Amino acid sequence: MSIWWSLHLRREAASVPLARRLLIGTMETAGVDPDVSYDLSVALSEACANAVEHGGGSRDGSSEAYRVTAYLDGEKCRIEVADAGPGFTRTQDIRPARADAEHGRGLCLIRELADHVHIGAKPGRGGTVVSFDKMLKWKKDPSLLTA
Repeated sequence: MSIWWSLHLRREAASVPLARRLLIGTMETAGVDPDVSYDLSVALSEACANAVEHGGGSRDGSSEAYRVTAYLDGEKCRIEVADAGPGFTRTQDIRPARADAEHGRGLCLIRELADHVHIGAKPGRGGTVVSFDKMLKWKKDPSLLTA
């Protein structure tokens, strides 16, 4: 089974739970194990929060939005969050936050919750793409299969 969806969201804090709820609903309907769904939803929330906070700065007005795409395909889920911000000049710039810091743990948390993580520049006009995937586990009686 393959499911994919894509959202174009405004860079507002209210967009983060919207993306998270859509992902959880999709995974629940497809029959994904709740623990895997939870891990991916937390990782998605962190990636979206980063896009909301850091994804601005383009001159053409595209910085007012960001894109979230989720693919459930076979045994894997891949999620991409793309923004129009200044991006990272090098992935070495991503360091763990100090223990007393209030911000800066999102990318490290995504790395802990997902199986593979890629952070890079968005092709073309700039920005950042955070993509991550995780192998899926299934619950015994998925609602999509019994409907």
